Amino acid sequence: METRNINTRNVKAAGLTTVGVIVALLGMLWLVQGLGIVQIDPILCAGDCEPITGTSVEWAVIGAIASFVGSVIVWAGLRRVNR
Repeated sequence: METRNINTRNVKAAGLTTVGVIVALLGMLWLVQGLGIVQIDPILCAGDCEPITGTSVEWAVIGAIASFVGSVIVWAGLRRVNR
């Protein structure tokens, strides 16, 4: 019975860590796009999509917040593994 609890905890921690990494990486991408360091054309659009040219304070702030939240999620997932 004890091994099932350990395995379930490890799976949940791995899932939490994976989600955190994805959120953090997306946040970093949005941050560098908002700062104008990277420019990527839209891949799939349903309407009139235009690429963001130059800097965008809005996306830089959203990216920084998402990156921070993703890092906190990763930290929580890794902490859960070490328990």
